[in-house]
Amino acid sequence: MDKLAVYPGSFDPITNGHLDLLERALKIFDRIVIAIAVHPGKKALFSLEERLQLIKDSLSGHPLEHRIRVDFFQGLLVDYVKDVRADAIVRGLRAVSDFEYEFQMALMNRKLSTEIETLFLMTGMRWIYISSRLIKEVVMSGGCVNGLVPEPVEKALIERLGRTAAKESQVVVS
Repeated sequence: MDKLAVYPGSFDPITNGHLDLLERALKIFDRIVIAIAVHPGKKALFSLEERLQLIKDSLSGHPLEHRIRVDFFQGLLVDYVKDVRADAIVRGLRAVSDFEYEFQMALMNRKLSTEIETLFLMTGMRWIYISSRLIKEVVMSGGCVNGLVPEPVEKALIERLGRTAAKESQVVVS
């Protein structure tokens, strides 16, 4: 029987840490849906359409691409998981602070739907300090994120936040 998992997140933007977790989850599941969470009240750097395209571009040519689908959802994650008939939710953990938040979410999801399991995977040591928020801050400050995000994401970040944002964020002291 085909085992399907949902890997939810904002993916604003997707990082190499996300891709590492995805590859490792594909050792457990036959297929994965990367599900972008839509939060109307939350301001994202990239639009939903841009995030969908950046993920697809980042996976283009990947040897496991045929086992990955990119989608989005709004509302309760457990409802989406049921709609796509997935067996589990996959989440990544970097630090104790991640665990506390993810543990609460998993317990609430379990309360809402007892048949859906949540699987936590530890982030690979190489990516433990990486977050989408930190990546954006580095680019805004003029730093290099080469090797930390897929090439299409790096290009999009530089176009959106690159040199102009870095210059605007500098404080001139006289």
